Amino acid sequence: QVQLVESGGGVVLAGGSLRLSCAASGRAFRNYATGWFRQAPGKEREFVAGISASGSLSDYADSVKGRFTIARDNAKNTVYLQMNSLKPEDTAVYYCAAYSSRSNPNYWGQGTQVTVSS
Repeated sequence: QVQLVESGGGVVLAGGSLRLSCAASGRAFRNYATGWFRQAPGKEREFVAGISASGSLSDYADSVKGRFTIARDNAKNTVYLQMNSLKPEDTAVYYCAAYSSRSNPNYWGQGTQVTVSS
């Protein structure tokens, strides 16, 4: 069993930065890829960034490439999402997920709100 707890959300001006953290419990966490997803009001949840179990591979949605960076520290059971050059359209609830298949995550966190004001 894996439990995920996100933190680091908040309100920021456009152009600003935030770093989200996802703290995991359970040693099994290290066996899963982990990703960040987001859901804006009235929209479907979408993939933002993902990182392999070892941390050696990562990928990003086109909308965040060059602005967001995902990283993981397996010694701390934590995954991070560094978000720079934030835009109002990045406003959403951000969720951390652990998965064997990105299309069907095994575990979800409760989400953290990110609001970018113009």
